[in-house]
Amino acid sequence: MESSPPSSEAGLAQIVEEYRLTGNIGTLIDRVRALAAQTRPEQLARATQPYRDMPEVIIPAYERIVTERPHDAQAMVVLANAYWLTGRGPDVVGTLAARAKDADSGNRGAWHLWALSEPDLRVRVERWRQVSRQFPQDQLARAALADNAASLASAQDDPAALDLAIQTYQGLLDESARPEQRLALEGTLKALKTR
Repeated sequence: MESSPPSSEAGLAQIVEEYRLTGNIGTLIDRVRALAAQTRPEQLARATQPYRDMPEVIIPAYERIVTERPHDAQAMVVLANAYWLTGRGPDVVGTLAARAKDADSGNRGAWHLWALSEPDLRVRVERWRQVSRQFPQDQLARAALADNAASLASAQDDPAALDLAIQTYQGLLDESARPEQRLALEGTLKALKTR
């Protein structure tokens, strides 16, 4: 009696377990690519869920998914994030994040990676400003805007960037209910205002 091939989940679990024993990343990538080539994108996405923290698994799987579904914004975000974590660089990540943002303007992850991957500090501040406008309730984006504006103010002695940082941190403080968060924001504001 002929046995059926293992499911994509079981196959990937076996591949990862063998990788954990051998540490051979080349074999892992080759085997994930081979599995990805014979697995439908939705099955592959499901199979990779337990390995979201392993870019060495996510990258070869999601390269295939993005090839098969070139307008799937979330797949592009997952791949761009894995690229970012492995140091692929701002050009590759930024291009993929911009594609994801264009495919789905409501995907916050795409917007975050698009802003995060900008290498020029001044442009990055403007990108975070755009993200904050697109998602006004997104405190993480506003914190990134404030942090980048503070860095720009410090690096280039830019009073407009300093004002932006102070206003943004103040807005976050006004919304904050957690004592530890309020304390951190108050400390940051105090340091910025004494410059």
